[in-house]
Amino acid sequence: MPKKKQPNEKKPKVENSNVMGLHAEVLEQPITETLELNYMPYAMSVIVSRAIPEIDGFKPSHRKLLYTMYDMGLLNKPRTKSANVVGATMKLNPHGDAAIYDTMVRLSRGYGALLHPFVDSKGNFGKVYSRDMAWAASRYTEVRLDPICAELFRDIDQDTVDFVDNYDGKLKEPSLLPTTFPNVLVSANQGIAVGMASNVCGFNLGEVCDTTIAYLKNPDCDIMATLKAPDLPTGGELIYDPSALGEIYRTGRGSFKVRSKWRYVKAENLIEIYEIPYSTTSEAIMDKVAELVKAGKIKEIADMRDETDLTGLKLAIDLKRGTDPDKLMAKLFRMTPLMDSQSCNFNILIAGMPRVMGVREILEEWTAWRADSVRRRVYFNMKKKQDKLHLLKGLQRILLDIDRAIQIIRETEEDVEVVPNLMIGFGIDQIQAEYVADIRLRNINKEYILKRTQEVDALEAEIADLEATVNDPKRIRKIIMDELAQVKKKYAVPRRTEILYDYQAEEDQGEEDETPDYPVNLFLSREGYFKKITPQSLRMASDQKYKEGDGPWLSWEGANRDELLVFTDKQQCYKTRMSDFDDSKASVLGDYLPTKLAMDPEERVVWACIPGDYSGQLIFVFANGKVARVELSAYQTQTRRKKLTGAYSDKAPLAAAFLVREDFELAVYSSDGRCMVFHTALLAPKTTRTTQGVNVMTLKPKRVVEKALPLGETAIVNAARYRARSLPVAGALLKEEDRGEKQMSLLEE
Repeated sequence: MPKKKQPNEKKPKVENSNVMGLHAEVLEQPITETLELNYMPYAMSVIVSRAIPEIDGFKPSHRKLLYTMYDMGLLNKPRTKSANVVGATMKLNPHGDAAIYDTMVRLSRGYGALLHPFVDSKGNFGKVYSRDMAWAASRYTEVRLDPICAELFRDIDQDTVDFVDNYDGKLKEPSLLPTTFPNVLVSANQGIAVGMASNVCGFNLGEVCDTTIAYLKNPDCDIMATLKAPDLPTGGELIYDPSALGEIYRTGRGSFKVRSKWRYVKAENLIEIYEIPYSTTSEAIMDKVAELVKAGKIKEIADMRDETDLTGLKLAIDLKRGTDPDKLMAKLFRMTPLMDSQSCNFNILIAGMPRVMGVREILEEWTAWRADSVRRRVYFNMKKKQDKLHLLKGLQRILLDIDRAIQIIRETEEDVEVVPNLMIGFGIDQIQAEYVADIRLRNINKEYILKRTQEVDALEAEIADLEATVNDPKRIRKIIMDELAQVKKKYAVPRRTEILYDYQAEEDQGEEDETPDYPVNLFLSREGYFKKITPQSLRMASDQKYKEGDGPWLSWEGANRDELLVFTDKQQCYKTRMSDFDDSKASVLGDYLPTKLAMDPEERVVWACIPGDYSGQLIFVFANGKVARVELSAYQTQTRRKKLTGAYSDKAPLAAAFLVREDFELAVYSSDGRCMVFHTALLAPKTTRTTQGVNVMTLKPKRVVEKALPLGETAIVNAARYRARSLPVAGALLKEEDRGEKQMSLLEE
């Protein structure tokens, strides 16, 4: 039926178009309405029902697949074709067979993406460390559940978790799996939703069980004492950084570094790499090494090949004669994915709401959820025993007069009256009467009834014990701890990822002589073109080439190992090395810094400097008349960060900047023709990069600071006229003889 028009409903605009004789109507819809009605439900569905794992450590696609296999009896039966499982899973998971099979592959032992795989596989399932190794089709491979899955489904039929309808309402499926260990921390999980993502790294099962037991005993326990570090399926060596790991454990966000394992085969003069970081692939490593060899940045490698076979991963690197393998590997770790960062974002669905949690919060949520599951299980068993006890107590009543029970049944004329007559005759309820009425004739004897009723005392004791357990959190925690100890004993395996506690010293040692050091001359144009020219090349041709409208701006004498700090109009600082730039000539335009440094769109260079050993300060002169003095050490980082946000205050545009090794007099010019001179020693240095500074020059409305220059580089003749006795000052009007003819730009001291 057509929708009835409401009284105040606005009629949508209709555009009629005649295309090839066909009339089409286009209804206009506000974008806000489109987002609310069409996009928001999709976004919520992706977050809640697809991409983010829940407290049992599974996404819905994982859970539906594993439960289907459990329902097919594949925990105890022999393997079946993967295609059979994929087809059966479609009853719960409304997706194509390819998506379901991809999920199965990731959970399989053959693929190797999990520390404890849930699918015992046979056939080619590819490898997690290979980008190009494709897995076989589902009709060729075979699967069954791995024995550890018994811990996922333990007592699932005893009301430990809720069951919900599947997508068409014809079947039931568990909303969560009652895992007996914190699988959410053991199984690595990644997911990208709409507006958020999740990246949970795996931990060693034994360490997780120990940590959970310690937490249950004392919620304030030191987690890092038992949960040493993440454990990755592909092995490697984890660079131990207590502060970085502490941040991950506390907030659920952060990253840590993992490097490959290697050995040197002296007889063949080659290096074998046999374990790589979980976050990369063997093809990505080989591509990067080939790129560096081709660019001439690595000259010690004669050949590299992939020798992976049935025994596992192996990348072989043939070395040139005289190559030091340790120094080469130190260089490869810095320049290739052989050492890579593993990001963490512990975003987990709790009661349908995504939450980024630290390890302690995850353990708190898991133990609370697990305690509820155990309580439900104990209560379920208690109710079953109470029901049985209720029947036996009815049977006890019959024991008092069996002949009378037989007489009542025999003398009852209608079948439907048997149960009511027994209820009246013995004072029992309907359930007990039904039970008595259904006893076989051969069992209506004292021996049978006595044996059954002897169970009453034992049942009453068991029920009392179960009732005490249901109402006692300590006993529930004891059950959880006992189950965790059993899981550890049965399934725990040694760590695959080795922990390197003293890596920093090795890194510093390997970095000593990697970059060649030689003097260079550096030039930066107003438009952001940068050149690195050797003195020899500059002597041969010193005439600089610029684009039309461009010209010289900043220049330095430095060394190839120096760093360069580049400041932009978006309050960002980009850090780069001179060695990252190729040696150039004066006759070329040079490297365009916004492109070379991968700056944001429309971001512009406003200043640059060579920090050297990061001693001294930076002075920032802002258009609002304020000047900030910041310690240069505030821009020094231990890690090789390429971009620093919040490089200086964003309260006003930057008018000038200077690198200060020794204090000097600075002349500040305003847009209304005034100038003031002050000594930089009056400024106290700050360690906060975004400090707004102190007010140096008072400005009239709509007036700004145009530029600032060291006094020695200005045309000022009578400097005493403009010197400030106190700050801030308005400055004095520039006299004609102090104006000069040449307009100067930002320069470095």
